Amino acid sequence: MPRRMKSLVRNIQNNTRIPVMGHADGLCSVYIDASADSKTAVRVAVDSKIDYPAACNAAETLILHETVLNTIWPEVARALLAADVKLLCDEPSLAALSPSPANLASHVQPSTAESYTTEHLGLTLSVKTLPSLSDAIRWMSAHSWHHTDAIIGGHVREREQRFADGFRYGFGTEVGISTGRIHARGPVGLEGLVTYKYMMRSKGEQGHIVGEFGAGEGKKENEH
Repeated sequence: MPRRMKSLVRNIQNNTRIPVMGHADGLCSVYIDASADSKTAVRVAVDSKIDYPAACNAAETLILHETVLNTIWPEVARALLAADVKLLCDEPSLAALSPSPANLASHVQPSTAESYTTEHLGLTLSVKTLPSLSDAIRWMSAHSWHHTDAIIGGHVREREQRFADGFRYGFGTEVGISTGRIHARGPVGLEGLVTYKYMMRSKGEQGHIVGEFGAGEGKKENEH
């Protein structure tokens, strides 16, 4: 199970016939929906970025529903800036920062296309504005590394993506987070690294045979 640089993981995956559980980097997003509660949005957005910025499940992109630009977003932005987070904003989110924060010049810059494909690994957060939850999900699918994402909205129980961790899931420890589809996905502990072995023992004097089991007279029933 290779770790560290994404290029190392990809190189090993592409050049071996040994099964590889890829622990790629994390390009994680937090989406604030139109139905989000402002206090929850602030708590989750800020902690997702500052709790451990170098972690692979830290937030790198903040996606805003366009209707929160003049309501929740300014409050979230002030809290992020107060925590010394630098914001790379698209045009709508940048224009909505009025009145201008005191540290606008030093901590707020226009975003570029590269902003949304970069794992910042520090106190920098890219900001993107979209018109709907469906658009946000499509954006995550196209721009994230399918690692861990979070949705803040009134119709879901919010929790930040930093909870996606083997220790917090009760695995005892975490070997990595698998971004593959087979066989383990997400935080991987010991169980994700091993396979199964089945052992059957008969208590019958002459053992058991499959033909004794089934439907009909004299047949034994399978117990499940």
